[in-house]
Amino acid sequence: MDKFTLTEWHRKQAVDNFNKTWDLMEKKDRTHEEDLEMIHTAHASRFHWGIAGEPLNFARGEWQISRVYSLLKMSDSALLHGNESLTLCLENNIGDFDLAFAYEAVARGYLVKGDENKIEEYYSLALEAAQLITKKEDKDYFISELNSIKLGSRA
Repeated sequence: MDKFTLTEWHRKQAVDNFNKTWDLMEKKDRTHEEDLEMIHTAHASRFHWGIAGEPLNFARGEWQISRVYSLLKMSDSALLHGNESLTLCLENNIGDFDLAFAYEAVARGYLVKGDENKIEEYYSLALEAAQLITKKEDKDYFISELNSIKLGSRA
């Protein structure tokens, strides 16, 4: 059996739950039970990052929770966590990919809510932030995700 320090154990739990959440997010035909598991694993990942991580991990965890709630059409929860991701990025000078995705999370939450003005506002902010993404492949991936909002994707 592997021996971990407490911090290492929390970090492992954070990563394992993040990856499990991601797998569930990508699954085409989730059951109701899998939807609930996806909520639980996203929150579990963020909880463990809260013990073993730093603001970048917190922001990414909040983004993932927001995305889960957007997938499940729960706009208030999506917006709560999307805004938390954005706040963490702005307060901790986290830019690049993460800031762009924080704006995207808020835009997507407003997409689920059906608030056209707020979608446009945060979509524009996300597009501005995307211009500062340094790696071309990260920028291309981000733009493809952001464009799914314009196409009316509710996920």
